[in-house]
Amino acid sequence: MEINLFNDANLVPQPKHKVKIEDMTASPYADRFRVKVGLKITPFQERPNLIVVARRSDGQLVSDLDIIATMHYENEYTMHIRGVDEPEGTYTLSAELYYETRNPAQDSREITFSIPAGDG
Repeated sequence: MEINLFNDANLVPQPKHKVKIEDMTASPYADRFRVKVGLKITPFQERPNLIVVARRSDGQLVSDLDIIATMHYENEYTMHIRGVDEPEGTYTLSAELYYETRNPAQDSREITFSIPAGDG
């Protein structure tokens, strides 16, 4: 007899060699110095690590985040834009998923997002 614990076959936890970043989003908050980051990864049997980095279009690092052994496959984080007086502009957000070693990462994803000019 087979007991199905998952109603959705896409939510069955996978072995680590099948885990990847499924989706990544970035949405600036109204204050323009914070960004809501959404990360969805393949449901997993073993907890992965993630590194998320935000850079300005000129390459300047403005925020980074290390996530060690995440417990959830759907995650949301707030990243703070640092080291700039005016955050308006285009940014690149990159994420790497890894287990024992980062070199090379098991999976990576990169997106761009923009922070609009302030009202004033």
